[in-house]
Amino acid sequence: MHDIKRIAFLINDPQDTWEGLRSTLGLLVENMWAAAFFIDCELSPPPSKSKADFEENLEMLVDLEGEAYSNVAANAENYENITYLPLAEMIEKIKTYQLVVPF
Repeated sequence: MHDIKRIAFLINDPQDTWEGLRSTLGLLVENMWAAAFFIDCELSPPPSKSKADFEENLEMLVDLEGEAYSNVAANAENYENITYLPLAEMIEKIKTYQLVVPF
């Protein structure tokens, strides 16, 4: 059995962006290397959360050395801790992870 240390979350539904980010943070807290890939969707905090709450979680992700990527330019423009990557580049980056979890 492989010792899995690198996990990528693929999030492509605006309703899943908050939980996808929180799941990524959970693995980072457990000292795993994790990244959130927001694909073809704009980030949308749930109604009970604000944009500031989402930004706070993204800052925590960076503090824990995690990564967040999106192929939607508006996400990178609206949130400083999201890195814009075209889909083709995302695919190449995702291939470097040991486990890919579709959210």
